[in-house]
Amino acid sequence: MEEVIEKLNEICRGTLVDWLGMEFIGAGEDWLEVKMPLDHRTCRPDGAMHGGANMALAETVSGALSSVSVSPEQQFKVYGIEINGNHIKRATGGYVIGRAVFIHKGKRTHIVQVEIRDEAGIPVTVSRVTNIIVND
Repeated sequence: MEEVIEKLNEICRGTLVDWLGMEFIGAGEDWLEVKMPLDHRTCRPDGAMHGGANMALAETVSGALSSVSVSPEQQFKVYGIEINGNHIKRATGGYVIGRAVFIHKGKRTHIVQVEIRDEAGIPVTVSRVTNIIVND
């Protein structure tokens, strides 16, 4: 799984993922984790985590989980088509971790749950993302 993490971090260099300071940190059978700092890039002026950064993290980790779960020919043909998030509590500390797990893993669609927790392990947001795998 280390090579999956290294590959994901490499291909995301120079993208929004990189700009927001996200880093893939863990992977396993049907799950993936990303760490994102709580800093000037990801927080509102009052210091609270920006909801858009929250959703960007959820979309990133869910899309990557779907991408590494399909054939190599399909990896860049995975697209998010729906996302929702319930913000539970204000994040504290220096970072958050988003963990994506499959709810449904079909041939054309994946439904992924993403739990975002702060540095203390307290739930911050729960999201659900639907990804589609496009077969040209």
